Amino acid sequence: MLEQPHFGRRLKRLRLERGLSQAGLVGDGMSTGYLSRLESGERPPTQRATAYLAERLGVDASVLTAPPPQQSLTCELAVALSAPPGTCDVAALERAVDEDAGDDPAARWQALWLLSRTAGRLGEYVQQQARLLQLLELSELLKVPELRVRSQVAYAGCARSLGDMHTAEAAAVQAWSLARSEDLPVSDTVAALTMLVSIEAEQGRLDAAARHVDELERDLLPAAAPTQAAEGWWTIATVSNCKGDHAAAWTELQKALQLPKSTDNLPLWIRLRLAVTAVALEMTPPQLAAAESWLAEIAFVVDPIGTPVQAQQVRALRAHLAFHRGRLDEARAITGALLADGENLRLSYRERVRLSVLDGRLMILSGRVEEGIAVLQRLGRQAAESQNLNLAAHVWQSLAETLADLRAHPGNSVHGARRSSD
Repeated sequence: MLEQPHFGRRLKRLRLERGLSQAGLVGDGMSTGYLSRLESGERPPTQRATAYLAERLGVDASVLTAPPPQQSLTCELAVALSAPPGTCDVAALERAVDEDAGDDPAARWQALWLLSRTAGRLGEYVQQQARLLQLLELSELLKVPELRVRSQVAYAGCARSLGDMHTAEAAAVQAWSLARSEDLPVSDTVAALTMLVSIEAEQGRLDAAARHVDELERDLLPAAAPTQAAEGWWTIATVSNCKGDHAAAWTELQKALQLPKSTDNLPLWIRLRLAVTAVALEMTPPQLAAAESWLAEIAFVVDPIGTPVQAQQVRALRAHLAFHRGRLDEARAITGALLADGENLRLSYRERVRLSVLDGRLMILSGRVEEGIAVLQRLGRQAAESQNLNLAAHVWQSLAETLADLRAHPGNSVHGARRSSD
């Protein structure tokens, strides 16, 4: 039998991995108070309790009672950080974190940071959020301002990816306030303000976003490193696009693209081009030639070495591009295949909604009018309720445009999609 506190830490990890509350795990066969004492290490587990909990978790009892990791968290972290790119044993590091005694909080922070970033790159946003919550708690304990700000910025970005704009805004505001009050370096200040501006834009709070853009452009970007300056200009372009100033957005996108090189930071290089391609397709009219060129450039890198989430992002953008080019069968095939992935779909909330909007538009144009309208209406209400007001506006605008296209081309719905000029 595995001794405490290792048993309790492992038990809690398995419960959280399955998204279960303490009450949800114990059911009618055990009290939550007893489970709480097991997880905290206050009570030793009995064989009967172990067998019951293993059954509830859907694992063999040996999973709960196997020996603890042979290496300390510090050793596992060193192994993970020194591993060649793409070869880190994430599972081993996770086990070490979850069964760590907490003797080295700084090493624990670094391990949680690595795990949260790995989850985010893989599009596993729920798992990322769980790690970031642990990171936030530890950051407050360590009382290092830089770590507190970086944790809050990462948490805000994760919440935004999940569509939780209320949580995202609160975390971004806290990060920005702390970065200013502690007079942190430009890198942390830019990261916090860029995150806040992007969230304000997605919430439809364009006046607040514009005020912060002035500060970002005037005071911070001139002193920022090229990679952060690129993210800053991309964020500013997003705000301009939301305001309907597409000419300014186009200029700002060009500034963003000229800054980082693929050799400087390949993940950022890919992410930036994915982002600007999406913005180009959202413009009025969409900049199709530029989007097509950027997409080909991205695919050249992502197809052989990209992550699963990057591959899905490329496919989604190809679907949007095909729609605007009038290639509706191609758009329909890509969209249907992506949405059929279900739990394997790693896109962010915003990307999922936009893909579902495209699916609804294709339904309408193929003659499934009522079904498509119902899909778009549901998406619009959900986006508004979650404070994604810019996204909600996109949904309703898409519905109006699609119905107008259908009316303009009755009986010829396949050619009803707008063909936008380059």
